[in-house]
Amino acid sequence: MKDSAKKTVFQWAGTLWLILGIIVCLFIAATSEAEEKFPKPVGAVNDFAGVIPSDDKNRMEGLAREVLDKTGIAIVVATMTSIGDNDLNDYVNRLYQAWGIGKKGEDKGVLIFLTVKERKFRIETGYGVEGILPDGLVGEIRDRYAIPYLKQGDYGKGLSNAMTAVAYVVAKDANVSLTGGGRIDQPKNQEVRRGSGILPLIILILILIPLLGTRQGREMIPWLLLILLSGSGGRGGGSGGGFGSFGGGGFGGFGGGSSGGGGASGDF
Repeated sequence: MKDSAKKTVFQWAGTLWLILGIIVCLFIAATSEAEEKFPKPVGAVNDFAGVIPSDDKNRMEGLAREVLDKTGIAIVVATMTSIGDNDLNDYVNRLYQAWGIGKKGEDKGVLIFLTVKERKFRIETGYGVEGILPDGLVGEIRDRYAIPYLKQGDYGKGLSNAMTAVAYVVAKDANVSLTGGGRIDQPKNQEVRRGSGILPLIILILILIPLLGTRQGREMIPWLLLILLSGSGGRGGGSGGGFGSFGGGGFGGFGGGSSGGGGASGDF
């Protein structure tokens, strides 16, 4: 009876290991399949939804190359027609990891993402830039410079504004200047509202107070004020200003970088 019992135990153990092995294989297969659903990046601007005008795309491509060359930080834009039932933050984080934005180990990357059908927007920051681009500042860029244009259906301008604002911040931190100076446009209806009431001032104060608590935050305040004031001149003149395209050549901003989920999301 003892030998028979041992044999039965071994049989059950073998069956259990076989089942566990099958489960692991199925899990790996499912994970691989999910990763394969992400399209491969084609450059700094990946307009899979086809909503970015060529002038805005060229300007962003040139800006992203210049920022990468001068600061080592990769700024990438992606648009999708739909992300289905996926949670926005989780989807963008997995896309960031799948593409490996930024150099591995340095993780200096930013992913600016838009999904058209769900009308959602997110700026995801890599581990290496979370100190330069804290969530509060990223949220300010989202709300002030991207969302107003996205609500109007001007996706190219909203995404271009977001990239330019991020570029201002990382260039300041790296103590470099960007060719052409860049321009952040402001919707006309927002310009009218800005002149009335004290609500914008209150919001600005609430944003600045947390930054006063750290040395890096205090250093960022002048640059944040510069970004906020850059919109006071009104809308820019289309493709006449901003950054020009840097011509041919691939974008080298995909090197295995990782993100911890920092950044800011929003509906429009």
